[in-house]
Amino acid sequence: MSTSNDQAEGSSSRTASASADHHHNQQQQQPAQLSRYESQKRRDWNTFGQYLRNQRPPVALSQCSYNHVLDFLRYLDQFGKTKVHVQGCVFFGQVEPAGPCTCPLRQAWGSLDALIGRLRAAYEENGGQPETNPFASGAIRVYLREVRDSQAKARGIPYKKKKKKKKSTINEGTSSSFQILELN
Repeated sequence: MSTSNDQAEGSSSRTASASADHHHNQQQQQPAQLSRYESQKRRDWNTFGQYLRNQRPPVALSQCSYNHVLDFLRYLDQFGKTKVHVQGCVFFGQVEPAGPCTCPLRQAWGSLDALIGRLRAAYEENGGQPETNPFASGAIRVYLREVRDSQAKARGIPYKKKKKKKKSTINEGTSSSFQILELN
């Protein structure tokens, strides 16, 4: 009886193994599902490459400099959705404007900052050297800082860098006794 049981176990484990191998091969053939970040990074990289190819004359990626990146960021402004009030606008510096105005729509600073982060990573993933990465240039950081500051000023919200919160050193016993007092 033990021989037939061994054979049954052996055949079922061989079948399970073959099934697992078949399933594993199917997984290798199908492209892995990209994360939202990876998909966006790929789209951004393709868009930037298309932008360079559309320049007159076209620019090779190896010839790309931070000036091309700055031009690309300025080009993207025309597709922005963030209202940025100009200095002479009656709503300049107001947190919540009372009505419509003719001020331009721009790319929001946060969107540009995230875009540069993705393109900086994509450049190196596509064979670019970190030391020649045009997206990592100091000129790009200066441009982004200027956009951030001007957009904050136009909205009347001074930009303040968030400081990391330190862990509270309040005595646990004090706060719990306070809660007990409050409940009674």
